[in-house]
Amino acid sequence: MSKLVLIVDDEAGYRQLYAQALSRAGYETIAAADGLQALQMIEAKRPELVLCDVRLPGLDGLELLRRGRRERPDLPFLLITAHAEVGQAVRALKLGAVDYLAKPVDSDQLLAAVAEVVGPAEQTADDDLPPQALHGLVAQAPAWRAALAQALKAAASTASVLITGESGAGKEVLARLIHRHSPRAAKPLVAVNCAAIPAGLLASELFGHERGSFTGASARRLGRFREADGGTLFLDEIGDMPLELQPALLRAIETGRVTPVGGDRELASDFRLIAATNHDIQAEAAAGRFRQDLYYRLNVVAIEAPPLRQRPEDILPLARRFLAGGDKRLSRAAAQALQAHHWPGNVRELANAMERAGLLSQTDVILPEHLPPAVRQGAASASPGPAPPATATPPAVKTLEQSEVEAIRLALAQTGGNRTKAADILGITRRGLIYKLKRLGLD
Repeated sequence: MSKLVLIVDDEAGYRQLYAQALSRAGYETIAAADGLQALQMIEAKRPELVLCDVRLPGLDGLELLRRGRRERPDLPFLLITAHAEVGQAVRALKLGAVDYLAKPVDSDQLLAAVAEVVGPAEQTADDDLPPQALHGLVAQAPAWRAALAQALKAAASTASVLITGESGAGKEVLARLIHRHSPRAAKPLVAVNCAAIPAGLLASELFGHERGSFTGASARRLGRFREADGGTLFLDEIGDMPLELQPALLRAIETGRVTPVGGDRELASDFRLIAATNHDIQAEAAAGRFRQDLYYRLNVVAIEAPPLRQRPEDILPLARRFLAGGDKRLSRAAAQALQAHHWPGNVRELANAMERAGLLSQTDVILPEHLPPAVRQGAASASPGPAPPATATPPAVKTLEQSEVEAIRLALAQTGGNRTKAADILGITRRGLIYKLKRLGLD
């Protein structure tokens, strides 16, 4: 099934140009000549992307963005603007647009931007992941889509779910998706990080306690199991749960009843359990460090959250999502560095890298030097150049201005003087390149 793109532009020529490029690539398109017509189509046709000109008669692109995302918060908008309207495009990014393109838009640039937002044009027949179920999640990589599809299937059941995967890979995202699409969605999702609570306090945290049951127990505590009554209990880092507490957890899962610390009777709780761990819990059970009977009881439905290195299609869309709150854009060199990195910290590491880059960049462009050293080093090691002789004299250090002049001249030489293509190579806008040419006396 082809993905549907809504094109909004008051000029018929542009609508036809964009539609032809997208149709040739396999996307399905519909078109609107103004914002009001586009709003009706968003509701009636449910497109997966809106490609919208900023300047429209009546309801302009920014107001369309506001109203469209009010109706469908997960709907991505890709804005098209003239160079003189870049300020409006920056405001659009702050309103939630995923990116903007400057006119005139090259067809290859258009297709690349659309593919980064919604993925390839064709959706495979066995991909049963409806866009409306994702709630704005980035999900282009097949491995991640498969995990999300498993989570949606598990949501309809009452079975316990065990989610495995590396730290920062998105295990809690899967747990929240399961709860959100389950019959228990109207009730709370109660999350507990078993690794973050001291072993001596974890029993009280989970099962509650009676007043005076231990020093400091000045009031009765309900406990997380009973707080999750009617809803879902998410036990994160279950592999770090103390062995001596696991029999009580097993009994709670099997009977739906818990005994508070210091209590003398069991209390009922109707909960659905989801657990997550970054350990190889099967190996832990085989080694006696985790109860095998508890492992089997947890592992009714098993879902693995793939690491980010197995989701290369999601790296740049996620990076842009993390930058969406500001007016920053990735240069091509920075994007290449992000894609070359191994991401041992997964999505959490990427989010931190983008926060750092956004703070360090003083312009609207994220360059490689704004990224963490580990990310830059990973990119350098992915394409190493020839090593200099051990006895070679270190080259003279150039000033930043000399390096900038050299880079600009080289880019212009490689593109035959085409400023648009040279700016693309340098990772800056054409307007930015023209400014530098004048400032450096190269114009």
